[in-house]
Amino acid sequence: MTDEHATAAARSTVYGYPRQGQNRELKKAVEGYWKGRVTADALRTTAAELRRANWQQLSDAGIDEVPTGDFSYYDHVLDTTVMVGAVPGRHREAVAADALDGYFAMARGTQDVAPLEMTKWFDTNYHYLVPELGPDTDFTADSAKQVAELEEAVALGLAARPVLVGPLTYLLLAKPAPGVAADFDPLTLLDRLLPVYAEVLADLRAAGAEWVQLDEPALVQDRGRAELEAAEHAYHRLGTLTDRPKLLVASYFGLLGESLPVLAKAPVEGLALDFTEAAAANLDALAAVGGLPGKRLVAGVVNGRNIWINDLEKSLSVLGTLLGLAGRIDVASSCSLLHVPLDTSAERDIEPQVLRWLAFARQKTAEVVTLARGLDRGTGAIAAELAANRADLASRAHSPVTRDPAVRARTAAVTDADAHRSQPYAERAAVQRAHLGLPLLPTTTIGSFPQTAELRTARAALRSGRIDAAAYEERIKAEIQEVISFQEETGLDVLVHGEAERNDMVQYFAEQLTGYLATQHGWVQSYGTRYVRPPVLAGDISRPGPMTVGWTTYAQSLTGRPVKGMLTGPVTMLAWSFVRDDQPLGDTARQVALALRDEVNDLESAGTSVIQVDEPALRETLPLRAADRQAYLDWATEAFRLTTSGVRADTQIHTHMCYAEFGDIVRAIDDLDADVISLEAARSHMQVAHELAEHGYPREAGPGVYDIHSPRVPSAEEAAELLRTGLKAIPAGRLWVNPDCGLKTRGWPETRASLENLVTAARTVRGELRAS
Repeated sequence: MTDEHATAAARSTVYGYPRQGQNRELKKAVEGYWKGRVTADALRTTAAELRRANWQQLSDAGIDEVPTGDFSYYDHVLDTTVMVGAVPGRHREAVAADALDGYFAMARGTQDVAPLEMTKWFDTNYHYLVPELGPDTDFTADSAKQVAELEEAVALGLAARPVLVGPLTYLLLAKPAPGVAADFDPLTLLDRLLPVYAEVLADLRAAGAEWVQLDEPALVQDRGRAELEAAEHAYHRLGTLTDRPKLLVASYFGLLGESLPVLAKAPVEGLALDFTEAAAANLDALAAVGGLPGKRLVAGVVNGRNIWINDLEKSLSVLGTLLGLAGRIDVASSCSLLHVPLDTSAERDIEPQVLRWLAFARQKTAEVVTLARGLDRGTGAIAAELAANRADLASRAHSPVTRDPAVRARTAAVTDADAHRSQPYAERAAVQRAHLGLPLLPTTTIGSFPQTAELRTARAALRSGRIDAAAYEERIKAEIQEVISFQEETGLDVLVHGEAERNDMVQYFAEQLTGYLATQHGWVQSYGTRYVRPPVLAGDISRPGPMTVGWTTYAQSLTGRPVKGMLTGPVTMLAWSFVRDDQPLGDTARQVALALRDEVNDLESAGTSVIQVDEPALRETLPLRAADRQAYLDWATEAFRLTTSGVRADTQIHTHMCYAEFGDIVRAIDDLDADVISLEAARSHMQVAHELAEHGYPREAGPGVYDIHSPRVPSAEEAAELLRTGLKAIPAGRLWVNPDCGLKTRGWPETRASLENLVTAARTVRGELRAS
């Protein structure tokens, strides 16, 4: 197989682009549609304008081939479920009645119908909607979205490449549908799915696609013989189709490993690989299989997941080495740019020299174009860019912003004893029960309560100077009073202050720690219309002073019930930030842990008896390859224990995790040595409770009974039934009752009703236990 363009200039491309728009126009339009303020036609118009703007930005920057189909109202995996006709039975009526409303029903649920489960996209902080499949699943092709978006780009005169989630990854990410045996393997549906992909590919070719990209990031994970044979089978079937575009199979997020020989010999025209620092071994592996003679290699040398500028000379060296390994080399980001913010030029509060160390989506696009030009024309053609890049890299390496000798000395002095509680759990548990006096099946929430329009208005008014700090504090105090009063009236046992003062669970702390930089417009999609602004971890970390103690002690002064102190854990502080890449992650985690340890100790000294240190990112940061996991878990669990181990035995330490697969980190959860863990469980029907039981988890746990990512209000009986299921795995003396996650994004009416039902469910099941 040969590529007729083998001697042409290197092309530049990206796999995907941020969807939200410069001012999060997509979020506003979608949420307006949900609230009835925006019509379906207006929503579609906004989406089309954003797609055109993205493609034009890419083209104007010099990108030769733009991606299409990566744009989504909510999630690209959900879009794939629609494309292959795998709509769950409970959603078919809604989809048939109105395709757009049915789409959002699958994503968010309705009062009567539960949504699809949501979990993390590999080891990123992006969430996807999990396909639900079974032996009766019937796939049918619906290429309308992909074809329409390709035609939009072609009409603008652009060279466009549709991007699809590949069939292997789609099936490997899926789960058995409700009611289907737990051991059902969705990969057995491959031969049923491939004809649907063949039909979509034919439709795209008819619409003008020269190339189509099939994303297979699942193949960078450990894969057994059966899965590798399935990959070989799938790409032989698709590659030998007669009515199809050229196929570019894309992998990212790591080493392709044992899947590389399979894809290298597949009858497809191109392969895209990650060649960033974490996946540098892909180069040697590609050489070992004989390269890709006559084929297109898209080289992902610009990191699509972090925000530091590229080392252009190093990337050019990699690209030069690759020249003899493929028929043609094109230059790209390592993955979709949806994982980074849009543009550094919008940032006004970061010192200009420091800002030059950062590259968001537009800057990364420019780096890709520069590298393609340098590869094609030689370094002389980009001499000015290389000189500026060298200066910026040197500025960062030698800046006092990045190094604090006092922090490094404290970190070096940490001992093993610092990362262990003074008493074992069994002894602590007895002391804590006597101290707290909680009932059987104690009820609590995860931490945050709804962030009302009044709160957001007050925060904006403080930033703009329309109100002063004293007026803002009075507004926060009033909010805390309302939250405490509601929890007491509802009957919750362990209260929270509601986190009214917090903009984000990571950003709030980052803004009070040295070493972090905060952005004003660095929005990144987490799921659906939920966008976050990950802070930038630029230097050594320390805590100048208490961050939460004042608000927590104020809340405790309003009630006789225990109020939890609420902190974000060190691993999550790293995972939900753009972390520095100039030292090992474990070193950075230890610095953050020591800063948080000071806060934990100050909370305890102020009289806080229950302290929750959230680690929802512990699982998502787990390396994709099993061989790399233990080293990660060693430093991750040590960082948590370093944060929490300086307290007395009667201080109860909680942690929280959500929206991830927990089965393969249960041992690590145990190693955290927290007294209580709360976990997402409502959508997965208490699966995690059984995983804890199978491991023999000895501590207290609260698998969630209220799915907070859906607007529906679960009934008291529904929550009670989940509790009864949980009791089959966890003894009543160790079972807590709580929502899946924080309530920040929910409205007050649904929050009130749901928590009232949660407390009713706990009382009902508590009564059943006493009567039995």
